[in-house]
Amino acid sequence: MLYWSGMKTSDFDYQLHPELIAQTPLEPRDHSRLMVLKRDDGSVEHRRFFELVDFLRAGDVLVFNDSRVIPARLSGRKADTGGKVELLLLHRLGEARWEALVKPAKRIAIGTRIEIEGGNKILAEVIGVGEDGTRLINFSDEAPLPQLGQVPLPPYIKSPLADPERYQTVYARVSGSVAAPTAGLHFTPELLQAIGQKGVHMLFVSLHVGLDTFRPVKEDDPLKHPIHKEYGSLSPEVAAELSRAKAEGRRVICVGTTTVRLVETAAQGRDSGKIQPFEGWADLFILPGYQFRMVDGMITNFHLPRSTVLMLACAFASRDFIKKAYQEAISQRYRFYSFGDAMLIL
Repeated sequence: MLYWSGMKTSDFDYQLHPELIAQTPLEPRDHSRLMVLKRDDGSVEHRRFFELVDFLRAGDVLVFNDSRVIPARLSGRKADTGGKVELLLLHRLGEARWEALVKPAKRIAIGTRIEIEGGNKILAEVIGVGEDGTRLINFSDEAPLPQLGQVPLPPYIKSPLADPERYQTVYARVSGSVAAPTAGLHFTPELLQAIGQKGVHMLFVSLHVGLDTFRPVKEDDPLKHPIHKEYGSLSPEVAAELSRAKAEGRRVICVGTTTVRLVETAAQGRDSGKIQPFEGWADLFILPGYQFRMVDGMITNFHLPRSTVLMLACAFASRDFIKKAYQEAISQRYRFYSFGDAMLIL
């Protein structure tokens, strides 16, 4: 795979004043701002998200990630000392067995037993340590965990969320993510209805957002960054519709970088414009120089500096165009990150 020569992580850095980090979601959902980037002429247009329908055409295919955020943040205490412990569940690996992040990690060794707060003597035992600092946890009973956990918000959001459903898309269906596919947070049932009435085909795939959302790229060379795999599925029906759309010259527009990543993963090793059903772990790292096989357009939020998702956006629209757009977004005081405004790249 041919990537941009001489690429550095610092090429994807920018400065953002903390007051531009959205702490609460905008109401209604579809009234957030929408920056429209057109790659063919380099133009930038400022609209509102509910005006997205103006840029869609009959026959377009809009692909959504229907993954639902699980209540993955658990509080507990060490059984021997009573010290506080926080767990962030990442992946279910088997019955009552999970991969998780723990705090304080340095004090949680193999054999540590944790009493989960709010539970009826539910114990979590550390039975393994991953190379990336994660822990393998075995629970005495996992059935009550959804009632005991909380939906985890990103660390840059300091304000409590009054309604946990506001950190879910309105079409979230398949539980498994530890962070929301945030580009989809802007859609309302009414907007989805208007999009359908225009003759746009709406398809749904699932990619469960995982650890990489919480981990910045620390290496100077992004190619040395170990991308974390995420579990996803793309059905035979969706694969057939996507292949048909490409064959007929209709646009495939993905809602969110997670959707882009899954669709492009399913298209690997295929002729351009063809895609196969997929179910498994996706570990595709999309960087500038990547040749997109399926995606013609993308809806995305504004991302953290030095992040893998910002690198993906730069791969799709060019680093210079994204840099220009971000500078304009800052000057126009757009709202950034999970609860922030959106961008449509065509």
